[in-house]
Amino acid sequence: MAGRIIGAFAAAVLLLSCTGEPVDELPVQVVGDLHDTMTWVLDPAADVIWGSAGWILTAEGTQDLTPTTEEAWDQVRHSAAVLAESGNLLLLPHLAPETDAEAWIEFSRGMTRVAQEALAAVDAQDSAALFETGGHLYNVCLACHQVYARGGE
Repeated sequence: MAGRIIGAFAAAVLLLSCTGEPVDELPVQVVGDLHDTMTWVLDPAADVIWGSAGWILTAEGTQDLTPTTEEAWDQVRHSAAVLAESGNLLLLPHLAPETDAEAWIEFSRGMTRVAQEALAAVDAQDSAALFETGGHLYNVCLACHQVYARGGE
């Protein structure tokens, strides 16, 4: 159901952008800018993915970060879903940069694709796949930041 709503919203945004309507007349209420969206939405969700796979080596031994309860796996699934939908969110005109739109679209779609891989890993409760997907997510984020982040943001 949520996918249909997002799809309908994306279609409305596309139609409005094709008609030449100004961005401020889109049927959205802007809450924050791109920095806010990264800080409040994407970073926390990505941190959950990265903090839920792999190992920490300490003097006391190895700590496995794999979720051990259904509730913990659900938290990771929630974060993966947030990232997947955030790829769509980043395509909203008030968040997209004014230059190099094709690259921005590719990075945004790349985040959605990688987040869908994370969802599949979570559904399988496959820690190794989640760890690998976390690396893919890091690469997508880094590539985008190398193009768009200003001043080390």
